[in-house]
Amino acid sequence: MKSGPASQAAANRRGILFMASGMACLVLNDTVMKYVGQSLGVAQMLFVRGTMAVLMILAVARATGATRQMRTLVDRRIAQRTIFESLGTLLYIVSLMHLPIGNATAINLSAPLMMALLAVFVLGERPGFHRWLAIGAGFVGVVLVIQPRIDDFNAWALACLAGTFSGTLRDLMTRRIPSHVPAILITLTGVSFVTLLAGLYTLFNGWQPMRLAHIGLLAIAAVLLAVGYFLIVNCMRHGEVSVVAPFRYSGLLVALTTGFIIWGDVPSAMAWSGIALLLVAGIYLLHDERRRNRLDEPIA
Repeated sequence: MKSGPASQAAANRRGILFMASGMACLVLNDTVMKYVGQSLGVAQMLFVRGTMAVLMILAVARATGATRQMRTLVDRRIAQRTIFESLGTLLYIVSLMHLPIGNATAINLSAPLMMALLAVFVLGERPGFHRWLAIGAGFVGVVLVIQPRIDDFNAWALACLAGTFSGTLRDLMTRRIPSHVPAILITLTGVSFVTLLAGLYTLFNGWQPMRLAHIGLLAIAAVLLAVGYFLIVNCMRHGEVSVVAPFRYSGLLVALTTGFIIWGDVPSAMAWSGIALLLVAGIYLLHDERRRNRLDEPIA
């Protein structure tokens, strides 16, 4: 039987894998949405993508038998998580319409810092000085890559910050949901409610004609969104928040790659310095986790 530290180490490794994979899916989803967004409105894209994602998630839930446990969704913690997710998504989308994407992304990637801080008070975790240092270094790396302009921050930046904080509360609330509730049902609940709100928004924002290419790309985005959400939900149910949270930054590396391939964006010297900080912070966290596990292992 595995000891406590060994079990925690395995959970942390799963959490890191889920976080990195989930962020890759979500960033690729954002890339598709940005491309399609050159032709369609944001609310319309969210509604169409969300509708297809809900249908796919529901089909998988039925195939795996998870829908037989729908009654487990009657839980105030799931309702709270759904509210935080919807509020965070709407605040981020609305603020994104009024902010440069670099500033909005920089604010949104402050989530690991918020998560580690809230984990101390909500979950009772004690990250330790070196983990705090790694998280802070990762955030500095993000700022160096994105290089937000200070004069662009305004009231909409506060709305974006509130959306990020709401998303952080959503992730922490995920950890409080009982383990017997299927992760795919949690994913279904969140995506469904956000899609409903996007649909309501289209009533005021109007509807544009769609080509077959738009529908095909949004279908791809829906798959990426569904898989990404599922992986992030699983991530927040495994491992220590202070360990898995910094690997949210890995999504930035995917964004840089897709930005170069599709739009020809090339990072500056300062941006490459930020990338190096991100990589060093991530590698250090992995090394520190292995070192702690070796120290905790019982002597034979």
